[in-house]
Amino acid sequence: MRQVVLYQDEDGVWIAECPSLPGVVSDGATVEEAIANVKEAITGYIEALKEDKLPVPPEQNITLLVAV
Repeated sequence: MRQVVLYQDEDGVWIAECPSLPGVVSDGATVEEAIANVKEAITGYIEALKEDKLPVPPEQNITLLVAV
C-alpha cells in the first residue's frame, strides 16, 4: 500500500505522486488514468530496487487537511 497524492495542473492534466518513493510521478487525462499510471510506476520502481538489492523505502507519510 502506498499513499498517492492527486492534483490537477494548469492544463487540466491529473498528476499522481507517491511521496514515499522519490521521483515516482505520473499523470493522466482522468483521475482513473493517472491512478493506473502511477500504480505501474510504483510497481516498476519497487521491482528495480529489488533487482538492485536496494531497500524499499517504508510508507511513512501522514496526510492532513488543514483549514485556513
